[in-house]
Amino acid sequence: MSTERTEISTLGEFGLIEHLTKNIELQNASSVLGVGDDAAVIDHFGKQTVITTDLLVEGVHFDLLYTPLRHLGYKSVIVNLSDIYAMNATPTQITLSIGISNRFSVEALDEFYEGVYAACDKYAVDLVGGDTTSSQKGLIISVTAIGEVTPDKYVKRSTAQKGDLLCVSGYLGAAYVGLLFLEREKKIYIESPGVQPDLEGESYVIGRMLKPEARKDIIDFFAASDVVPTAMMDISDGLSSEILHICRQSQLGCILYEEKIPIAEEMKKAAFKFEIDPTACALSGGEDYELIFTIPQSEYDKLVLNEEISVVGYMTGPEEGVYIITKGGGKHAITAQGWNHLAQ
Repeated sequence: MSTERTEISTLGEFGLIEHLTKNIELQNASSVLGVGDDAAVIDHFGKQTVITTDLLVEGVHFDLLYTPLRHLGYKSVIVNLSDIYAMNATPTQITLSIGISNRFSVEALDEFYEGVYAACDKYAVDLVGGDTTSSQKGLIISVTAIGEVTPDKYVKRSTAQKGDLLCVSGYLGAAYVGLLFLEREKKIYIESPGVQPDLEGESYVIGRMLKPEARKDIIDFFAASDVVPTAMMDISDGLSSEILHICRQSQLGCILYEEKIPIAEEMKKAAFKFEIDPTACALSGGEDYELIFTIPQSEYDKLVLNEEISVVGYMTGPEEGVYIITKGGGKHAITAQGWNHLAQ
C-alpha cells in the first residue's frame, strides 16, 4: 500500500476534478455528454426521468474512525440508487459533489472514488458531473441520482389499496446491529488505543452497515414477472417508520405479523450479544436499503417464485389503525422509532 501523500492544493480544483474523473467511460446511451463541460446532457428517449438527491455529513451520517473511504464511496452511491429503484425505475446517471478539508490527501480521495466507481460499474450507472469545494471541518458528500422509467410505471408511496399484501425484500435489522458493534469497538479504541478490535464472526452485520447493496434484482424481477407494486419505498429508517409513511400517504391502516418479518440467523445471534430483541432492530433500526411494497392479493402466486421477497402483512382501512401482531398473539400499535438524523 502506497504511503505517499499528495496535497490537494498541488492540483487545484480543476486539476483535482480532472484527476478523479480521468478514466470515466460512459455506459448508457442516455448519457449524451458527461464530465468536462459546463453541464451534462442526458436524453431518455421518451422515458420519464426520476431524480433523487442525498446529503451525507461526517459525524452525522458516517464516522471515518471505522468507515473505510472505499466503502463510504460505494455506500454514497448505493443509498441514492436505492431511492431510484424504490420508484420502480432504473438508475442511469449520478452527479457527486464533495466538501473536503485539508486533512484529506489526493490518495484518500482516490480511495473514496474507487468505491464510487465500483458501485457505478456494478449497477451500470454513469458519473456525469459534480463539484468539489473546501470544508472547514469534516467531509460532506452530496449525490444526485437520475433514472428512467417507462411512462406511468413509476410507483409512489401514496397509492397502496385496502386488501393489498405488504411485502419486503431481503432481511431486516442487520445494519443497525452492525453499527452497535462498530460503535462499541470505537469506544474501546478511544479508551485503550492499543486494543485490537474484536469483530470476529460479525462480518455479515458489519457488511450490511458498511457496504449495503441496492435491490436492482427485485426491480428486474417485477419487470420479468409483469408485477407493478401499488406502492413502494426503500427501508432506510426502519420498518415501522416506513410502514407508517405508506399508511399515512395512502390513507390506510395495516396489520404486520412479527413472525413474518425476515431476520437473518447471523443478525439474531449478534443482537443477543447486546441483549436486544432482533424484532426491535428490524422495526427501529435503519440503513437496510431493502424495499417495502404493496401488491394486490391476485399477484401473490408470482411472488412465491422469489425467495428474496417476504409477505409480512396486509393493508386495511384507515379506521383499523396500524398494528403489529406479536408472536405471542398480542396486538400493539406501531410507532415510528426509526433513526432520526435531525435529533442528534
